[in-house]
Amino acid sequence: MTARSALRRYMLVSFLTWLPMGLMVAALVLLMTARGLSLAEVGLSVAVFSIVTATLELPTGGLADVLGRRVVLALSAAFTVAALALIAVSTTFWMFLAGSVLKGVARALSSGPATSWYVDTLHGIEGRDADLKPGLARGGAMESVALCVGVLAGGGLPLLVPAQVIFPLAAPPLVGAVAAAVLLVVVVFAMPEPAHARRSLSSVLREVPATVGAGVRLATGAPVLRRLTAAAAASGVILFSIELLTPGRLAALAGTAELGSLAYAVVAALGFAGSAAGSALAPRAARLAGGSAGGAIAGTVLAALSVGSLAATAGLGGPAGLASAGLAYVTLFVGLSVTGLLCLEMTHNAVSAAERTTVTSTSSLSLQAGGIVANLTLGSLAAQSGAPVAWAGAALVALASALLFVRMPAPTGSSRSPAPQARAHSG
Repeated sequence: MTARSALRRYMLVSFLTWLPMGLMVAALVLLMTARGLSLAEVGLSVAVFSIVTATLELPTGGLADVLGRRVVLALSAAFTVAALALIAVSTTFWMFLAGSVLKGVARALSSGPATSWYVDTLHGIEGRDADLKPGLARGGAMESVALCVGVLAGGGLPLLVPAQVIFPLAAPPLVGAVAAAVLLVVVVFAMPEPAHARRSLSSVLREVPATVGAGVRLATGAPVLRRLTAAAAASGVILFSIELLTPGRLAALAGTAELGSLAYAVVAALGFAGSAAGSALAPRAARLAGGSAGGAIAGTVLAALSVGSLAATAGLGGPAGLASAGLAYVTLFVGLSVTGLLCLEMTHNAVSAAERTTVTSTSSLSLQAGGIVANLTLGSLAAQSGAPVAWAGAALVALASALLFVRMPAPTGSSRSPAPQARAHSG
């Protein structure tokens, strides 16, 4: 396999991994309420998805490092097919809850293996000094493109399908299940992995905790990874403040909840486009800033200024308010994507192949933990003092997190702690 071939496959897998989720964004809540669920039940279902994902982040990351990237990615695709197909035909709260559990398992399984497969493959072709930024940037851009395409297609699909054939709001998850089935085929047949000794279930169960433990010790013990883990938590705070408060702000500006929902769908699609642009711009930002840490500082400061502008322009109304909120949202995702991509590169350069997916999952878990902290602080702050005050607090968190990249220690590219000898490579 050549480096170009590996990149093409990585980009395709990145796109197909996130396309099903993008298709679900616009229709999921409406589908649940149309099938009789209350808003409280909808909230509980979504919460279960988050809890399952967070709980399984580290175990599934360790599983990928023990079993191999391709196996775990294939499992993720299979769980996604089952989850979305079940959601499409669900008619009760318990069916939707089961779909959320399956979707959470799929999301946890998909966290890290594709990127680790590409990094391992490129290192096998070009050596450990291979430049990871261009390939990781394109993979990140494809994820954002998939979300952008998916949210627009998922929003329009219910208007196009005949109601006599299928319940219109069930069409997006059903099409998402088909997209996940395509991903399963691509993973199985287009992501070769070197042969390795067959493992018994008991040996896998014994070694996954060891791999997870090594990854946790590395993430909390290595100076570079300690900082990157804290930066991921700060990103979670920022993302939560946007997802929690922006829909209400747009609804107030648009005049009705329905128009606000439409405005948010458009802004979300533009945000995904901004995220794709940020991933593509990350290598250039790193060059201009004198390195990946400098580029991450620039992206974080841009994100902080964007959130701050939401607070500063909260008094605007009408078209000016909508335009300022939309521009801030898009700019925010450009900055977060630049920082996220460069943090991903620094993470992969700081670990060995045996621990790569585990540490990536640790970062994802840290981001979700940041969202939980924000839920306990910014949500109540907004209720008591208003959204502008909460946004200002999130902007301060973002600015403070930029200090984490100042004088960033150089990555060693290897673990301080021992890892199990069984490791997965691709080539």
